[in-house]
Amino acid sequence: MTPQTITQLPIPPHFQPETVSKVWRVPYQERAKEAKIWAQQHHISPASEDTTRICLLLIDVQNTFCIPEFELFVGGRSGVGAVEDNARLCQFLYHNLGRITSICPTMDTHTAMQIFHPVFWVNEAGEHPQSLTVITEADVQQGVWKVNSAIAFSIAGDKRSELEPHAHHYVSRLSNGGKYPLIIWPYHSMLGGIGHALVSAVEEALFFHNIARNSQTRFEVKGSNPLTENYSVLSPEVLDNARGDAIAHKNTSLIEKLLEYDALIIAGQAKSHCVAWTIEDLLTEIQAKDPQLAKKVYLLEDCTSPVVVPDVVDFTEQADTAFQRFADAGMQIVQSTQPLETWPGLFAR
Repeated sequence: MTPQTITQLPIPPHFQPETVSKVWRVPYQERAKEAKIWAQQHHISPASEDTTRICLLLIDVQNTFCIPEFELFVGGRSGVGAVEDNARLCQFLYHNLGRITSICPTMDTHTAMQIFHPVFWVNEAGEHPQSLTVITEADVQQGVWKVNSAIAFSIAGDKRSELEPHAHHYVSRLSNGGKYPLIIWPYHSMLGGIGHALVSAVEEALFFHNIARNSQTRFEVKGSNPLTENYSVLSPEVLDNARGDAIAHKNTSLIEKLLEYDALIIAGQAKSHCVAWTIEDLLTEIQAKDPQLAKKVYLLEDCTSPVVVPDVVDFTEQADTAFQRFADAGMQIVQSTQPLETWPGLFAR
């Protein structure tokens, strides 16, 4: 029996939906033993035997975005968006454990001194911008916000004099490139911190899949470059500095790997930002290579939510507009509760 003939599997008894909103330690040894037994009981074959190879790309399913008390919790309009998304995501993963070949979680990864964090900028009074401040091209040209000279050496060393020109260049590129303007985010996804970690319940599901399917989880780190934002795992927002020298590169190896699969499923946070920009970059690559490839991309719409800060900003419409554009290009909008057999063209490839 191949994984593709397995009907929807039951949820393992260790999964408790109420734990999705909490942070806890995954008992690896116990889960590894259970995963081996689970695979035997349900005739789950190794991923290497899959005839239809399916990759699940999970965008930034980390505590910093998905746990209510953390820095950039993605609540959506419901206020509990990421929590409900991840409960559905875990159930989807367990139900389809025997069919998902590989899982690729992205890890938003930051340090304090980055261009989108408060300490990078100061005004004439020496104050840092508040979280969610939008810094425009005009703001930088007029000196409303300037690079904090106190941190310049720590970031750029002997090239610290290049930071101010880069700041002008950076906001100009965002303004003229159809990108979101520069937003100052709260310190988040800090490398080495608890916010950087995957949501515990999701980490547990990924580990269980890893052992049950004999399929190594492929982690993709993004966002550590201090000179650019990196919403998309496939490409930073800006690739060069004011002189035209490269400061970052597209993630060509991941793009090629994702397009090798028969089907690619995408979920995660946030629908309006890192999810949307990742899909946008993927679609650009697909349209340059073969527009028909868009049909093998499935967007798990009930496992992603947009950024909404009540009375401040609401990106729901932008997120929905982006997903409609992706659908118009041939990508499939699906729900986690739909049996995979009903997904358009999934097993007909």
